[in-house]
Amino acid sequence: MRSSARLAMLACASAITAIGTPLVAPVIAAAQQAPARPIYKDASQPVEARVEDLLKRMTLEEKVAQIITVWEGKTAVFDDQLQLDPKKLPAVWPDGIGQFARPSDARGAVSPRVVPGRDVRQTIALVNALQRWATTQTRLGIPILFHEEGLHGYAAVGATSFPQAMALASTWDPGLIRQINGVIAGEIRARGVHLALSPVVDVARDPRWGRIEETFGEDPYLVGEMGVAAVQGLQGDTSADRLLPAGHVFATLKHLTGHGQPESGTNVGPAPISVRELRENFFPPFEQVVRRTGIEAVMASYNEIDGVPSHANRWLLQDVLRGEWGFKGAIVSDYSAVDQLMSLHHVSPDLEGAAIRALDAGVDSDLPEGLSYKTLVKAVREGRVDEARVDVAVRRMLDLKFRAGLFENPYADVRQALAITNNDAARALALKTAQQAITLLKNDGTLPLSLAAKPTIAVIGPNADVARLGGYYGQPPHSVSILEGIRNRAGNRANILFAPGVKITENDDWWADEVKLADPAANRRMIAEAVEVAKKADRIVLAIGDTEQTSREAWADNHIGDRPSLDLVGEQQALFDALKALGKPITVILINGRPASTVTIAEQANALIEGWYLGEQGGNAVADVLFGTVNPGGKLPVTIPRNVGQLPMFYNHKPSAHRGYLFDTTAPLFPFGWGLSYTSFDIGQPRLSAGTIRPDGDVDVLVDVANTGSRAGDETVQVYVRDKVSSVTRPVKELKGFQRVTLQPGERRTVKIRLTPASFQMWNDRMERVVEPGEFDIMAGPNSVDLKTVTLTVKP
Repeated sequence: MRSSARLAMLACASAITAIGTPLVAPVIAAAQQAPARPIYKDASQPVEARVEDLLKRMTLEEKVAQIITVWEGKTAVFDDQLQLDPKKLPAVWPDGIGQFARPSDARGAVSPRVVPGRDVRQTIALVNALQRWATTQTRLGIPILFHEEGLHGYAAVGATSFPQAMALASTWDPGLIRQINGVIAGEIRARGVHLALSPVVDVARDPRWGRIEETFGEDPYLVGEMGVAAVQGLQGDTSADRLLPAGHVFATLKHLTGHGQPESGTNVGPAPISVRELRENFFPPFEQVVRRTGIEAVMASYNEIDGVPSHANRWLLQDVLRGEWGFKGAIVSDYSAVDQLMSLHHVSPDLEGAAIRALDAGVDSDLPEGLSYKTLVKAVREGRVDEARVDVAVRRMLDLKFRAGLFENPYADVRQALAITNNDAARALALKTAQQAITLLKNDGTLPLSLAAKPTIAVIGPNADVARLGGYYGQPPHSVSILEGIRNRAGNRANILFAPGVKITENDDWWADEVKLADPAANRRMIAEAVEVAKKADRIVLAIGDTEQTSREAWADNHIGDRPSLDLVGEQQALFDALKALGKPITVILINGRPASTVTIAEQANALIEGWYLGEQGGNAVADVLFGTVNPGGKLPVTIPRNVGQLPMFYNHKPSAHRGYLFDTTAPLFPFGWGLSYTSFDIGQPRLSAGTIRPDGDVDVLVDVANTGSRAGDETVQVYVRDKVSSVTRPVKELKGFQRVTLQPGERRTVKIRLTPASFQMWNDRMERVVEPGEFDIMAGPNSVDLKTVTLTVKP
């Protein structure tokens, strides 16, 4: 305190004492009291007030820092051992860090096989050190928002790897999806990360597209239900105050939209989709998640729609997402997608123009390096952008940080993280999920395999002795291959032989740019060796399909992942043909990222299983199904075409589609919703709680399902709707409800599925969402083909 002020205070105190009013102590206390605590640092204040208080204190440079991200640029503050050097931080990021991508990787976009990622302790050490610097050494003490990938498990060293998204959808069990994502959230949050880039709710309608494995399939309703469950698992219950609960992370809904049916089936290609098609098929999963979950982040898609890239599409991001659906959170870019407004789409002349275009469209954060948004300081200074527009984006990103609790506790605890990461419960859930995802496509009675006579089983194939996890994978402590799983389950009750048969690609690293097919001559020699091994066996188990290279995200011109064919890659078909010629019972297991047109195999194999990518416990789950410990109950979330010439192929087509082909059929190899069991079920005629309803009314569909076989099993009752006559054309059927049930032998149960007005709504010829009066077919069955029908009337 300055001496003059102190003298004045003492003089005032003396005067007060002289007139008999004892106020000396309060006056001194008030004078000595520290400045009032800023509102933004007061956790008792409303989030909105904290955001506004902080925003008004920030410089333009500090604001822009909050809407950009650091990923590969993090090496600028690392030493030669890729460890953080705190002394470098102030010079590299003088205005703080808004968002930090993937702290679990070593240095950005590099394969963990080349540069191993950080384990639990190392990730937390980096996160905590960066947060300590951000909160104590930067001017305003704004914490960092970290994000990670969590599509089917935390994509990090030591984390639990669940089945890939397509396999998760094959469970047809939203409750299980919710539980899985709760585990994923816990493992991510335990390392100090509060945002996950998941789930994907793109409706996938082209199996040539390498990213189809990341989706929940082709149906808007199924995708929406799985997406809602995933977000609920990741975020927990945020309905009351939008505050992030402990042990959870904010989810990022992606990719808005049309991404799943790109032109030519190639990633980031234009989406030749009308507004009606968007609203009927591609929007619904996003709308359901936004309206029902309180999702806090949405990622725009790479593609264009009607000439406008999603990251520049104000109608999509503002009018629809925020205006119609009421989204309140932050919109983040896909990686480098803002830059691509210049480099790929050519709708902006430079990065500054790309930044202005994306910001105006409503993109709040530029991932992963902020190359475009870094130009916004200059653009504001030159008057090309109003600072108030920057404030809108900053406000939303700060809002996320406050609601995540980062200003109160930005740190992670190593002991807690070690206790929950890939623990017994997580591994058990990974096994259960893989068991429920496995889909039996064909079985002539060969399965389950008996161990009674100690058989000799030849396990053959390029996917037998490796646990394929799929794209955006983590590195769990141990992953179980099919061969290992069979040996685990069979023990000394069977003689297990093995031969790889063929190689698919020379390398199977998802991250590697080059994809080189294995040498055909070498594969022919390996086929001959496999045949010799199989000759010694009583039966054959053949594991074929994809590697992580033959179906993946094509994220650059030199990193391709889409294919013009759905046939098996390389000499895998020749391997099957050679083994089939032995005349021994053969079970084929598909481990793959995209639907495979295995027409000959489907005809000639004794049993055929679709596994997709089954996660770290996939081998044990496959063995459980093979030997009958587990009765398979998965259902296809996509249609399997017979060949690529049938594309596009999806079950909910319009009436005029699929008239016919010369010399071939329009029927799929396997229909949407298909999946068999080791037991048998009878699904009865659907009954309605009312034969007639009003347009705003509900109706219950009652379906009796009975296990008519000799063992317990799961059946999924599926309910479809068809508008028989409408003002615009409508699909021949649309999934509107489903329920997976477990029944004991002889058990019968009535499944009740409620249809609401949303089940009958359509976009009419004036593009109004309405329920048109008339008759509707209500169909129920075990898949999209074998259905029984009752008629419902909707009266005006």
